[in-house]
Amino acid sequence: MARQSFNVVLVHGGFVDGAGWKGVYGILKRDGYNVSIVQNPTISLADDVAATKLILAAQDRPVILVGHSYGGVVITEAGNDPKVAGLVYIAAFAPDKGESVASLIKDPPSGAPVPPILPPQNGFLFLDKGQVASSVAADVDPEEASAMGDSQVPGGVEARGGVIKEPAG
Repeated sequence: MARQSFNVVLVHGGFVDGAGWKGVYGILKRDGYNVSIVQNPTISLADDVAATKLILAAQDRPVILVGHSYGGVVITEAGNDPKVAGLVYIAAFAPDKGESVASLIKDPPSGAPVPPILPPQNGFLFLDKGQVASSVAADVDPEEASAMGDSQVPGGVEARGGVIKEPAG
């Protein structure tokens, strides 16, 4: 299959790692795209943007940068990189200058779903395992959803509070 004119870089959300992109990765590769998956440390927004820029620097053509959930915050800041040709937000936060995940979820509208984030532990956040399936994995096989709850990546409080300095656009 012919190589495409751009590469795709996938950025995961909070509490998970890049393995969650496996299905999307397979589809894009079959369609001839060069695909990279960022493994964000999820300790701070600055660290996650830096990890994303490391992957961007290795690209040999323009990039479509794709973010899911918290990954949307990362691509909003990292999307200013000159190699980025476009941004794709998949069920993702798309903050403006001065906003963060913390500010965006601070006062949800009445009846809006609220992620089951537990109180911080030593500067890190986790989701309530018992609510992962219903809150963030309702469309996932129940066994896989259970594994997601049991294999969470700790999310840094600092990452959730990371403020966008200059949104891409």
